Amino acid sequence: MLELLFLGTGASVPSRDKATSCIAVRGGSGIILMDCGEGSQRQLMVSPLSFMKIKVILITHLHGDHVFGLPGLLQTMSLSGRKDPVDIYGPAGIKNCVESFMSVTEGETVYPVEIHELSGGEEISACGTIITAYPTVHSMPSLGYTIREEDRPGKLDRQKALSLGIQDGPDMARLKNGETVNGVTPDQVIGPTTKGASISYTGDTSPCQAVIDNSKDVSVLIHESTYMSTESALAEEHAHSTALDAAKAAVESGSKCLILTHISNRYGNDDVVKEAKTVFENTLAARDMMFLEVTPDSVKQKN
Repeated sequence: MLELLFLGTGASVPSRDKATSCIAVRGGSGIILMDCGEGSQRQLMVSPLSFMKIKVILITHLHGDHVFGLPGLLQTMSLSGRKDPVDIYGPAGIKNCVESFMSVTEGETVYPVEIHELSGGEEISACGTIITAYPTVHSMPSLGYTIREEDRPGKLDRQKALSLGIQDGPDMARLKNGETVNGVTPDQVIGPTTKGASISYTGDTSPCQAVIDNSKDVSVLIHESTYMSTESALAEEHAHSTALDAAKAAVESGSKCLILTHISNRYGNDDVVKEAKTVFENTLAARDMMFLEVTPDSVKQKN
């Protein structure tokens, strides 16, 4: 299970109801932060999650509504006495971006900050998940990210193992480790592997095949929907997607649930959901502080 908290869901500028882009994923005891728009640290402070548990920050691209919260968050964690390192990942330019922010604001940290530039295709292991970066199509270098919880091994049927002559102790452990013991193979006494939950986040993007290819069968596709289809020409001009584009990507990728985010303030959430549902029924619109529990096959609201 993964926990998914939307901290900012608006497009371009904050509003009374929506902060700019920021999403937290909790896996195990750590947090993966995806984008860090203006005001993200304040949103974290009033949320159920602690910013001190952030292990990894994934930046999709360098537009201000996705990165302006970084220097404040990094400095606040330093002032709060953080010692654990933080890894920041993003497209080309992220290193210069963060270093410039911190330099001009005299924002030294008392903990290690490692910055990694990605082009797409890289894999990162963090918080019990495997994170894969993939290239998207925007007006500047941009990435999407897929987060897949590690599969869990099947459960050992102890009673069946005993009936086949396996003794409690080391032999049971050997079976769990995949060894054959006294002619008994693991598949005879261990159930099927439990698939982990998975999330794909597009960041800002025009419709593109990479989103579909990298979101195959995910539990949740978080797709930007800056515009509705009546403004499809504007979406194309500014390298964004419509709610209808997002729904089509959900269908083609086989995603189980679609969550729309980065929604322009000109629209109501109900409107974009209504449009998307004409193509993909299991659609939600993200709202700030929406907290979800994500399993391999379902999404459940925690608040």
